Amino acid sequence: MKHLHRNFYLALVIIFFILVWPFLYFLGKNSSKNFSALVRLRRMLALLSSGAAGISYKVKTDEPVDWSRNYIICANHTSNLDITALMKVCKSDFSFMGKDELLHNPVTGFFFRTIDIPVNRSSKISAYKAFKRAEVYLNEGKSIAIFPEGGISDEYPPKLQTFKNGVFKLAVDLNIPILPVVIEDAWKIHWDDGAKYDTKPGRVNVHVLKPVEVSELNLTADELHDLVYKLYKVNWII
Repeated sequence: MKHLHRNFYLALVIIFFILVWPFLYFLGKNSSKNFSALVRLRRMLALLSSGAAGISYKVKTDEPVDWSRNYIICANHTSNLDITALMKVCKSDFSFMGKDELLHNPVTGFFFRTIDIPVNRSSKISAYKAFKRAEVYLNEGKSIAIFPEGGISDEYPPKLQTFKNGVFKLAVDLNIPILPVVIEDAWKIHWDDGAKYDTKPGRVNVHVLKPVEVSELNLTADELHDLVYKLYKVNWII
């Protein structure tokens, strides 16, 4: 019976992915033109899979988010469910920036070959190309979602790790607001990939903080990094 729920959830993801594959394949042939449709289809796929497995998401916001603007969306990272949580939060076109290992997963790999931005953090060339692509997306009015911790900690219960600085330099260079998203308890029902402690049905609570208006603050990338990190230290409590 061990891993019963985890295997059930993974099976649902695969089943729903296969069901929508013909549409994904068609849209993926011209992903730049069909960007919005791919974002919407991915959101539907993720939320259906979670919902069928008994996992729901409750989002609270400090203030209504103006989705006619674009943001660099930052979130803490303790669970694979964090990806779906951000799809629940974001109501406009956005792209994930994440580790290039996700290219090897049949589901995430499709999206990272079409609308998302893979990055090999051990390669300066890969990181440069990834941030240049993110810059293009932001200049087009799309949002970028990133986990600034760079990955999920091996510690359990998880602790907030230090943030990497590249995304904050991007925000300062382009004057793009940071939208901090605190995912409070995804790890309690699905820590990391669920392999070690299994998974279970439950609700993921998500807290969207007030946007950090970079253009109004006149901060360096390091100062912006410290400001955003402090917001997480205050608002995310195990």
